[in-house]
Amino acid sequence: MSQPNQFDLLKQRRFGPFFGVQFLGAFNDNVFKNALVIMLTFQAASMTTMSSGLLVNLCAGLFILPFFLFSATAGQLADKYEKAFVTRLVKIFEIVIMIVGALGFYWLNLELLLIALFMMGMHSTMFGPVKYAYLPQHLKKEELVGGNGLIDAGTFIAILLGTILGGTLIGMQPHGSMWVSGTAIVIAVLGYWVSRSVPVSPAPSPDLKINWNPITETWANLKFLRTNRTVFLSILGISWFWFYGAMFLSQFPNYTKDVLGGGEHVVTLLLAVFSVGIGLGSLLCEKLSGHKIEIGLVPFGSIGLTIFAVDLFFASPTSHGTALGAMAFMQQAGSWRVLFDLLMIGIFGGFYIVPLYALIQSRSEPSHQSRVIAGNNILNALFMVLAAGVAILGLSFGLTIPQLFLLTALLNALVAIYIYTLVPEFLMRFLVWLLIHSVYRLEKQGLDHIPEEGAAMLVANHPTFIDALVIAAACRRPTRYVMDHKRFEAPVLNFIFRATRSIPIAPAKEDPVMLERAYDEIAKGLEAGDLICIFPEGRVTDTGEMYPFRGGIKRIIDRTPVPVVPIALRGLWDSFFGRQGGSFFTRVFRLGLFGKIGMSVGAPVAPQDVTPEGLQQIVTGLRGTEK
Repeated sequence: MSQPNQFDLLKQRRFGPFFGVQFLGAFNDNVFKNALVIMLTFQAASMTTMSSGLLVNLCAGLFILPFFLFSATAGQLADKYEKAFVTRLVKIFEIVIMIVGALGFYWLNLELLLIALFMMGMHSTMFGPVKYAYLPQHLKKEELVGGNGLIDAGTFIAILLGTILGGTLIGMQPHGSMWVSGTAIVIAVLGYWVSRSVPVSPAPSPDLKINWNPITETWANLKFLRTNRTVFLSILGISWFWFYGAMFLSQFPNYTKDVLGGGEHVVTLLLAVFSVGIGLGSLLCEKLSGHKIEIGLVPFGSIGLTIFAVDLFFASPTSHGTALGAMAFMQQAGSWRVLFDLLMIGIFGGFYIVPLYALIQSRSEPSHQSRVIAGNNILNALFMVLAAGVAILGLSFGLTIPQLFLLTALLNALVAIYIYTLVPEFLMRFLVWLLIHSVYRLEKQGLDHIPEEGAAMLVANHPTFIDALVIAAACRRPTRYVMDHKRFEAPVLNFIFRATRSIPIAPAKEDPVMLERAYDEIAKGLEAGDLICIFPEGRVTDTGEMYPFRGGIKRIIDRTPVPVVPIALRGLWDSFFGRQGGSFFTRVFRLGLFGKIGMSVGAPVAPQDVTPEGLQQIVTGLRGTEK
């Protein structure tokens, strides 16, 4: 089955202009913001008596504060009004902001520069709900991961380029601030011009009555988020990532100056490496997820975020030079380890964040999507303001910046464990994803035959004990599995099967009560619209050939008529998990590293046409000669 190429979206009007608007907005934010932060870090004494460390964290807090104050209003506006219209208004506002910032640079007026920074936060606040609610309106479900990956990668590449340009321009003395001002205004005007090509996006709730009270509407947003537990906990996960990211990004200037002994260009280098990492991780998500929303990447990302942040603490030097340039810094002992850690933190951050954004887009109500994103932005802002507060408090109590990084890494591990305890689906998907990407290379055919919604039964052959995990790795929808009760209680796998709400079953001779309870649970699940998979052979093959399909599937369909989708698993009999003979090492290496296995899905069979013999014939044909 052909898969969409995420980069093809850039050529299409439904995505390309909107991507351009987002890219230019993020680019301009960082030209201005990073020029300002670098100027304040190295020239603060000429403008204020505040220390550069406190001033940089104050800037971080000021930029993010509007997200907390105005996101609820922005979400309502994005749901009530057509999104292309809102986008153009936001771009006009950006032009005004850059003019205010230019005046602040010209007069070296700190108050005016901080006002412009706060207004930039307002600009991003107003555009945030439009950005992530726009994508589900114009992209297919299978394009969401790729689209989000491009948006996130583009955003961080824009951060990279804006950081480099802002640092370069502010360093062009004696007129660096004027170069920054003129460039920012030009980019803002270009952003407005591109916004005029963004296609119309009909308002999902045009009759919505705007509540202009930010306090009551913010509270209403947060209450609404809690009605969908998975979405709410995903938003908490996203918000934690922004706490983590804000803690790192806001410390880079002083980490460079006080720990690494670098100058302005080293700040730019660190931000560039971090941004490239997130861009790479975001783009890799589509490949690693198999073009579906794979939340198994989220725990994988959180593991990397902890490991490489801890290593960054140990990699940070105890002594440093003075105002080293980028080339001189890279010649210092240990500098490449620091850069590698930052690159890997970025890559694993991309693995972590992209699936979470795609998940909340796919599982939130379309009529409230912008307000859900607004609620996400409120919590993101709260966590980022909290990060600024924790950083200021930690520095005030004498913590070093590497110690702040270590504290953040350890907190990340605790938060991850807590979230995955609340939502075991994340960890279950991670274990399944890890199996398929570390042991097997899975080829999939006919996945479009599995319905996107509504009740259906999946029936498959049973060559190994891990067949349910293989199907779970390929299927876009959460699936429940009917399985032998002994297998259901197996160590480690039991956690996965409980997380998927699998249904244990026993033969009538062994436990007739459990058997009837399983049939009742299957009927309830189908009536609720679930996707349920059963292995009609009733046992794992020990010969490589299929055993006759039993009559239980007919009983299920007679009681609850739903379509039946046949599935053939191929190549597993020759794998380590098959029951084919041989020593341990023979079975481990039988298929080789990343051995190829297959899964073929046939067209659904109507309930009235279902027979065990007919289904087995279809599965046999799909499997072919490969066991």
